[in-house]
Amino acid sequence: MKTLKNHTLIYDSECPMCNLYSQGFIVAGMLDQNGREAFTELSTESKNLMDFNRAKNEIALIDHKKNHVTYGLDSLLLIIGNSFPMLEKMARIKPLYWLFKKLYSFVSYNRKQIIPSKNDHGTDACIPDFNLKYRLAYIAFVAFFSGYILSIFSARLGLHQHFWREFGICAGQIFWQTVFLKTYLKGKLWDYLGNMMTVSLIGTVLLVPGLFMDLNVTAAFIYFGTVVTVMFLEHIRRCRILGLNLLPTLSWMLFRITVLAFLLCTHLLKTNNEPYRTNQRNTMERSEISFR
Repeated sequence: MKTLKNHTLIYDSECPMCNLYSQGFIVAGMLDQNGREAFTELSTESKNLMDFNRAKNEIALIDHKKNHVTYGLDSLLLIIGNSFPMLEKMARIKPLYWLFKKLYSFVSYNRKQIIPSKNDHGTDACIPDFNLKYRLAYIAFVAFFSGYILSIFSARLGLHQHFWREFGICAGQIFWQTVFLKTYLKGKLWDYLGNMMTVSLIGTVLLVPGLFMDLNVTAAFIYFGTVVTVMFLEHIRRCRILGLNLLPTLSWMLFRITVLAFLLCTHLLKTNNEPYRTNQRNTMERSEISFR
């Protein structure tokens, strides 16, 4: 790998994703051993060169030779392009560049909801600004993805496969928590909703392996129950990080239990009525034959 010298990448040390890829650049030799600096441990020189607030939203790359700072996707492309020029040229093609820039912002503005940290406090913390557009995009993405996977997995539970039913449940959970907890959450509402959707995303990803297993209804319920337990514990953990008590978790569980009970009751009623309907159809068919 070709090392990009005299450059320092300013990364969020409280963000596992930022830690991983910035360290990866150093291990791969794309940056030298002193090629990264934690946002919370900035030197005076770095602070004077960069836009402090912008660096919270877009990772900054300082060129010490030119005293120039690059931000966000351009920082990453500059590092990657130094070793792989062709990849940078491809990524800078207008449609691809636009897509990658949107994807970068999508992750960056939601990174504290994807992976929260207990130490994200104070004016010097690397916390991105709240962006309603990207928060709503994240919530919508998880709702659609969860609805799709759950609609497939629901067939393993003996339920009818229906995407819009599962999507509606996901949307209903958001509406329920917003209405029920709006007064309690106050300024933390959007942070909570983002974390709640990440809990749903974790549960959805854990269900994916179950789609490739040969599970009967009982095994599918056990598998599903295990995933819900993991989600329950993760929901509690994230609420603690946000400084919330058990109320959001209790409300979250109440909604899920109510919906599951309703679906099971509806399914049982439909199953119990099926022999009656079959018998009715047979009787009508016999009557038609007799009439003929």
